[in-house]
Amino acid sequence: MKKTSLWAGLALAVALGCIQPAFAGGGLPSDPESQEVLAQSLSLSCQSAILLEQTTGQVLYEQNADEPLPPASVTKVMTMLLVMEALDEGVITLDEMVTCSPHANSMGGSQIWLEIGEQMTVDELLKAVATVSANDAAVALAEHLAGSEEEFARRMNERAAQLGMTNTHFVNASGLDEEGHLTTARDIAIMSRELMKHEAITQYTTIWMDSLRDGATQLVNTNKLIRFYNGATGLKTGTTDGAGHCLTATATRGNLSLVAVTLGSATGDERFANTRALLDYGFASFDAVPPPDLSEELTPVPVRGGVEETVRPVYEAPGMIVVPKGGEDTITHEVTLVSDLQAPVDGGQKVGTVAFFVDGTPAGEYDLLAETSVEAMSLTRAFGFLWTALTSMA
Repeated sequence: MKKTSLWAGLALAVALGCIQPAFAGGGLPSDPESQEVLAQSLSLSCQSAILLEQTTGQVLYEQNADEPLPPASVTKVMTMLLVMEALDEGVITLDEMVTCSPHANSMGGSQIWLEIGEQMTVDELLKAVATVSANDAAVALAEHLAGSEEEFARRMNERAAQLGMTNTHFVNASGLDEEGHLTTARDIAIMSRELMKHEAITQYTTIWMDSLRDGATQLVNTNKLIRFYNGATGLKTGTTDGAGHCLTATATRGNLSLVAVTLGSATGDERFANTRALLDYGFASFDAVPPPDLSEELTPVPVRGGVEETVRPVYEAPGMIVVPKGGEDTITHEVTLVSDLQAPVDGGQKVGTVAFFVDGTPAGEYDLLAETSVEAMSLTRAFGFLWTALTSMA
């Protein structure tokens, strides 16, 4: 059987729900031909897409995910991230007043029609950005935080670099088409995942309808999935002539949280259909389960030349492990401890690793750390132990 025919048959079986893809627990097939067949099985009609699990960052599906493209208002995910981080750091507060500048007032596209000199709170502007994708609100927040939109864009790029968004360059805070303002589906998924670590953002991104100015300005969320998709928690739409119709969507069902990004759909309806297809595929094909309990297996590690003979290894277990649907029993693990641990040992020092596997495919490796410090045995301490032992025998 030819390779193309084999993958076509597998893709059809996956689409009909007959089997789980063999690569479900360990990522995508590596060759582009196989990825294209899988993309067709999902019927995605967009330029670029990616699906990842939110808590672990594991990629579950991708299509042309590293092509730099204009993101339109999906850009505002980074704008909101910088706002949320400033709130967490106490740089600004939600009830702080922000004044609209002539520059913010000049923004076109989606807006809440801020007047020059008009004031709104950070809370109100954040609500406007998250629900109706207001460009004037986004720029007003950017100027309030950084002094100018240009400086804010520099900070956006700085934060993108810190997050490992290697194919991203921001020019503005709103996402309006501008030369050089580009990112990728993968990078958008990275910043979306980071934004969702701020649980308070869902107080804004899950709003379906609200209002400003004592009810005079109505807000209806541009993300229809918030109203019509079970478990939707966000996140941001985007539409411009240059970008087409874009969306980064987040949703949670049970233990599984997903981030789905689609860029360059031809219409708004196709954008939502593409993203819904990704989310449906994720929830139908994967589960997130807690890791096995290793407490009985982690035996004390011998320490040479220490005041204690052993040290207990501990580790911070991953929150969840992503497995194919019904594949919890395929999780295995391997514990490796250092063979020669010499005192002194610092608390938190690495003393081994634990690796998890899903159906034989690596699913993560985590350090085992010394629970406590162990001092080196000195002559003085040795005599002290000897004296204690002798006196206790008297």
